[in-house]
Amino acid sequence: MKSQNCGNPQPTAPGHDPSSPPGVRSTERRLGTFRVIALYVAMAWRTSRYLTLSSLLLRLADSLVPVSILYVGKLIIDDVSHQIPYGAPVLSDVLYGERLHPLALLIAAGFGLAVITDVLSRVRSLVEGTLGERISVALTALLMERAATLDLKDFEDAEFQAHLEAAREQTTDTMTLSGLFSQAASIVKVMAFAAALLIIAPWVMVLLLIAVVPAFVGEFYFNERRYSLDWSRIQERREHDYLCFTATSVEAAKEVKIFGLSRFLISRYVALARQFYTAMRKLEVRNEIWSGVFTTLATMAYYGAYAYIVWRTLQGDFTVGDLTFLAGSFLQLSKEVETVLFRFAGIFASEVEYLNYLFSFFQREPEILTPENPLPVPSPVREGFVFEDVGFRYPGSERWAVRGLNFELLAGEVVAVVGESGAGKTTLVKLLTRLYDPDEGRILLDGKDLREYDLDELRNSIGVIFQDFVRYAMTANDNIAVGRITARKDGDRIERAAECSQASKVIGRLPEGYDQMLGNGFKGGVELSGGEWQKIAIARAYMRNAELLILDEPTAALDARSEYEVFRRFKERSKGKTSVLISHRFSSVRMADRVLVLADGKVEAQGTHEELLAQSGRYAELFELQAAGFR
Repeated sequence: MKSQNCGNPQPTAPGHDPSSPPGVRSTERRLGTFRVIALYVAMAWRTSRYLTLSSLLLRLADSLVPVSILYVGKLIIDDVSHQIPYGAPVLSDVLYGERLHPLALLIAAGFGLAVITDVLSRVRSLVEGTLGERISVALTALLMERAATLDLKDFEDAEFQAHLEAAREQTTDTMTLSGLFSQAASIVKVMAFAAALLIIAPWVMVLLLIAVVPAFVGEFYFNERRYSLDWSRIQERREHDYLCFTATSVEAAKEVKIFGLSRFLISRYVALARQFYTAMRKLEVRNEIWSGVFTTLATMAYYGAYAYIVWRTLQGDFTVGDLTFLAGSFLQLSKEVETVLFRFAGIFASEVEYLNYLFSFFQREPEILTPENPLPVPSPVREGFVFEDVGFRYPGSERWAVRGLNFELLAGEVVAVVGESGAGKTTLVKLLTRLYDPDEGRILLDGKDLREYDLDELRNSIGVIFQDFVRYAMTANDNIAVGRITARKDGDRIERAAECSQASKVIGRLPEGYDQMLGNGFKGGVELSGGEWQKIAIARAYMRNAELLILDEPTAALDARSEYEVFRRFKERSKGKTSVLISHRFSSVRMADRVLVLADGKVEAQGTHEELLAQSGRYAELFELQAAGFR
């Protein structure tokens, strides 16, 4: 069973129907295991042909040494047995005779093989360690590249997050390569020992099968049961890990302490853990009982083979050296066959299963794509954006987030969008930026459907700061530069953006200025207040210098005066640009050229601040409610 990490919920296995447990996996799925292994080895080969080939050759050489050592031992014993009737040779004759005594050569060969074994092990460990790290880096880079191409709906799906977490965990597992190559080396060892036994005593192989096969079948069976149990309790295990993460994370630390949640979280964690491990313990008890039976059977088979070899030796069919070689080879072979078969059974239930998460993740494809012959995004925008009967539902939801949405964003116009929570304001922004595509209707840019434009170019022409903006654990300089990362080295542009958002005053108070690490995620970082972070984030919009600028309620932590100043500067800086402001504060909204009032996913009303107040509708009601709070 794969080890669990606190806060890393394990996913449903790819390809399984989440509505029912998998039971024993199909032959097709087992065959798929070999495909995954081939993909992983191919990745190793592409990462470094030299290291991969070196590792395989080192494993091959290492796998042939044990049978060689046993055979040299056989020759030494036979030589000694031959010398005993004639008395021991004089040491000087052995070491300084006209030619080196065969016994001395054999002892030297045994010593050399022992040294070679140690050297091969150390070199192999170094090579595979280096290759494993390089594969980890390559896989992580591929994972990041693939994630960058996927749609927002994927990231907002809980099952996808679990899958991504498992894939991310697998990229850092450098033991998988060593396990696969160890399996290959064990197979070569089995072939070498089996060849020796078949030549000298073929009937011993029958006893070997009696010793190993039942144990393998039992291990395979119990591995299947472990996997099935693991799968059936996937949700409980994810909650189990979530509780651990919540109780120990910096994000939840304040509320956990203030609300006294520790005991509650711990008790739920322990209860879930007991449920899972009680079921697993029952399975393991059965496994241990049957393992004991199979081990006894294997021991009987070994001593049966040993007795057979001793009997043949007493009959004069084998020498004493043969006896030692065959007994040692049978023991080594039984262990290696057991290792191969048990590892093979384990591969189905653990390592390759989790590798499958990784490679199936690489096979995911986005749905929001650039068309084959995209139109160039207009610069500047001449007409603006038009929503025509736009409807959209989030995946898995029966409720329409917006529907029958009709309005225009004219080129060069500053439009404010207001509405109560759930009215569809942020959804509107996601549709404008093609983070989602409409389920109904269409969105036009200068008379052409947004889906006809190049996706990267379209997003590159839009600057948006969301209310849940990211607080990057980077320098102040880079926190602003992410708005236009290609201009990261343009210090003047970054400083102008900071000045416009009032972030320059925040940065001016930092010990290292623009080079100051922000956040408490790393040593030396400085944590900012919510309002200070928002000013940093808003500077990203000014870095963008885009055709469409959007502020989606990023100023909630600012006081009224600061927000007013931010919006005033935003309007000044966005002259000639199409701009969208989303805010709950009407003192800022009134600066817009036009206000859209959203309700239940539709435009309920639109007009200037004064026109909407005169209509005495929802806008006027919300304005009065807010104004009353300041009287």
